Amino acid sequence: MKFINTLMIGVGALLMSVSCHPAEPSSQTAGETATVEQTPFGKHGALRVEGSNVVDQNGQVTQLRGISMGWHSEWWRFYNESTVKTLKSWGAEITRCPIGLEWGKRPFGQDPELAYATVDTMVKACANQGLYLIIDFHAHANKLDTAKVFFETVCAKYKDYSNIIYEIWNEPTIVEWKECKEYAEAVIPVIRKHCPNALIIVPTPKWDQDVDKAADDPVQGFDNLLYNVHYYSAFHKDPYRQKAVYAIEKGLPLIFSETGGMMHTGDDELNLDEWEKWIGLAKQHNITWLAWSVSDKVETCSMLRHGAPCEGEKWQETDIKPWAVLVRYYLQNNF
Repeated sequence: MKFINTLMIGVGALLMSVSCHPAEPSSQTAGETATVEQTPFGKHGALRVEGSNVVDQNGQVTQLRGISMGWHSEWWRFYNESTVKTLKSWGAEITRCPIGLEWGKRPFGQDPELAYATVDTMVKACANQGLYLIIDFHAHANKLDTAKVFFETVCAKYKDYSNIIYEIWNEPTIVEWKECKEYAEAVIPVIRKHCPNALIIVPTPKWDQDVDKAADDPVQGFDNLLYNVHYYSAFHKDPYRQKAVYAIEKGLPLIFSETGGMMHTGDDELNLDEWEKWIGLAKQHNITWLAWSVSDKVETCSMLRHGAPCEGEKWQETDIKPWAVLVRYYLQNNF
């Protein structure tokens, strides 16, 4: 912990004013993408769920670690292969593409072209870099009809990409598990029509907290499902962690697709003691986790200083905040 605290000291601030064009779709196809053995996907290949674990192409239990992008509707300028390449250099094996339905300057409902273009960019960039990618339908409200259209579109287009995981509802708010389950039962067949073996992330109630409810009544009739837990360690402490432990003990396969070391608001100070408890739980049970997020909002959980360059390869140490420094340390040391 002393070393980690030292990491947090001396990261300066640099405000830069830059503007980038939205990502444009790539013409490259899955068949033209080469993945070398040294990359995460080259090493593990297509993933599947066995019991409560994710296993790779060799049947080995597999835990991935990574970083989520910020909402595409606000931070699309960071969605490019240079950023993906930089996250990979930090040790990320997986990233997440949150398609913002409800927030930002250009949400999906107002600008679907931007949404599909950013998905395309991230799919091609992750294929080129050999990373896994979560395509995340990033909504709080139940938007079932829109979700069906979205996943029909992206799954038909990217059915040949075995590195993609589908997150079908980011964070349901105050709803019953029954609603989450029925939503999943409606969306999963849309994905399975095109992607019969892809991992699918099932949402849980109260911002992906009540995974214990899902453990008592899981979705039936489908393989390769993971159940979501989101935590922000300064707020989500032992009572929330015990929900995850309960689900683990019931044999439910979990993923932590969005995590933070600060308050659930995304702000305030980092609680490293609680963060390490969550990371320890993930490591003990081989649970994939992703830290939030590649964005430059003035808040603790945004990893970049406001005005940081669009391309990750142009980031200087003065562009990244203490939260990014901490996450990078954990990635590079395989926590």
